[in-house]
Amino acid sequence: MKEVRFRLVTGTDPELFQERLNAVVAELPEDTLIVDVLFSTAHSGRVTEYSALIYYKEVEPWKD
Repeated sequence: MKEVRFRLVTGTDPELFQERLNAVVAELPEDTLIVDVLFSTAHSGRVTEYSALIYYKEVEPWKD
């Protein structure tokens, strides 16, 4: 098994945040296993910041 990796995605617009999140997931190689996605929001005045930490591992293909 290869090393563990993390990607942080943030945004203040929900639609743009979702697009960024989808882009990160789409860019992952086929031999990648998403272990967990941690999501949070933070408020500052009228602005909400959305954040997701994607925890993933690249795995080796199954062998018979």
